[in-house]
Amino acid sequence: MTDKLSETARKTTLAPLFDTGWAMVDGRDAITKTYEFKNFVEAFGFMTRAAIWAEKWDHHPEWSNVYKTVEVTLTTHDAGGLSSLDAKLARKMDVLAGAA
Repeated sequence: MTDKLSETARKTTLAPLFDTGWAMVDGRDAITKTYEFKNFVEAFGFMTRAAIWAEKWDHHPEWSNVYKTVEVTLTTHDAGGLSSLDAKLARKMDVLAGAA
């Protein structure tokens, strides 16, 4: 099981993500980001690439896709909030989307 981020770890781990468009979710210990692509195929391709990493790390996002938009929410349910896995997957998703 992964541990929830400490207050100190949150400052160093999450702060860089906020600079790339991630934001805290109101009322939850979670982060969210909306990615927009050129078309559905690019959006779905991103989701496919991200799914491979999510499965490899056994850490799965909450997400939805409508045409060229993918909305992602990350939290670690087992930890009861944000963990290092969320930051790791967020950084990987930014790279896969070409946003990093």
